[in-house]
Amino acid sequence: MIDDIRLDASAPLQNQLYQQLAQRILQRRYLPGSRLPSSRQLAQDLGVSRNTVSAVYDQLKAEGFLQGRAGRGVFVHDDIRSDILRPGTRPAPGAAADKSALPPLPQRTDLHISRTEDASLPFQPGLPDLDAFPIRSWNRTVHHQESRRLLRGYDSTQGYLPLRQAVAQYLRSSRGVRCEAHQVIITNGAQQALSLIADVLLEPGDTVLCENPGYRGARHALASRGNQVRPVPLRKQVLDVDALDGLGSAKLLFCTPTHQYPMGGILDISQRMALLKWAQRNQTWIVEDDYDSEFHFYNKPFAAIQGLFADTPVLYVGSFSKSLLPAMRVGYLVVPEPLVAHLVQSKRINGGESPLLIQAALAEFIETGQFTRHLRRMRQLYRDKWLLFQSRVVRELGAWVTPIAESAGMHLVLEGPFDDIALSRWLATQGFGSTPLSVHFIGDGARTGLVMGFASASEQQIEQCVALLKQWFASHPGER
Repeated sequence: MIDDIRLDASAPLQNQLYQQLAQRILQRRYLPGSRLPSSRQLAQDLGVSRNTVSAVYDQLKAEGFLQGRAGRGVFVHDDIRSDILRPGTRPAPGAAADKSALPPLPQRTDLHISRTEDASLPFQPGLPDLDAFPIRSWNRTVHHQESRRLLRGYDSTQGYLPLRQAVAQYLRSSRGVRCEAHQVIITNGAQQALSLIADVLLEPGDTVLCENPGYRGARHALASRGNQVRPVPLRKQVLDVDALDGLGSAKLLFCTPTHQYPMGGILDISQRMALLKWAQRNQTWIVEDDYDSEFHFYNKPFAAIQGLFADTPVLYVGSFSKSLLPAMRVGYLVVPEPLVAHLVQSKRINGGESPLLIQAALAEFIETGQFTRHLRRMRQLYRDKWLLFQSRVVRELGAWVTPIAESAGMHLVLEGPFDDIALSRWLATQGFGSTPLSVHFIGDGARTGLVMGFASASEQQIEQCVALLKQWFASHPGER
């Protein structure tokens, strides 16, 4: 009699019985050669139909767990071994993975994935105000496009032409980017754009330069093939252009000149010109991530580096994740004409087309002026949140932190001498997101603080989070 199996009526009984029997055999709780109850007896013991038990027994026989002996009954297979599964079998859920049966895995660093960083919590950096998105207008736009037969099949790996045209027009008028639709590649977010760049331009032994501190997503994408990442220090919260000559040659330089991530500085026009001249002199590609360029609260941002001269060695990266919604997963990459075919081929191999219906709806959203109107509303909303959050930080937390503030963006850095990793983890248990400043540094000399994405927080949540931070600092008197 089997009396250690419990079935839950809320889930398929056959699946549960299969999983539990297979698990017990693999764990050698039912030893090879041992006899199991007849299908009639087990069905009676468990209160299920005999057909259910018979189907499970048949499946376990087919997969080599059980064997039938004529006139004697059903037995655990004599040759079953818990460390080797026969072809076609699978371990039961909860069974320990047998790593020795796998081929060797490549050595990789920085594989830790934090679920907190992927959560849509208030104050999570890079997360827009999800409630402020014009969902009804967007749904009408999607509905207008969804009946078109043209959008039910394949279109183009490079991206839907009307969307590439709309993106090119928007970038020319708002950011001074020199581009036509044939230079635009639609990607599944900015992260895919960075991966494509690494795939096409980097060879073994090439060096990549990245701002320090800087955007970790770029660092991970551009170092994923084992290339060395060399840190470039900041000066006055922006890339120190004068330090580049002392860092040696590099194939790529990644930077966020319009709103340095995470420190928020803005590279002025003379520094941008000097950076371009350095890149041309050293035959280095600049990867320009125009992070948060839409959200400057008082002054129009400087034009993109890409558009300062014709034929600049710049690959321009952007996305709609922060200006609209992360769930759209739509980004774009603007590149010199000779690179287009290479990058499109890489996208064809490593991801294929981006979702066509979303692209068509987004093209209409931009062409009808809805995107511009939404940006205008968000710029005012984020400005108000920025002022509120900054004022509360100065008033309530001034003894512990220093806000690093520029009149732009969707986040604020609170710098100070405290355990930023511990504080960030504690905030997550309270329902608030953040990122430790220290994790954005390469090598030694990391400074500590919190990167706080105020755009995703309501006024009430801003007040609550500041009160929680004050409570934490007050209970940790050494953190000052």
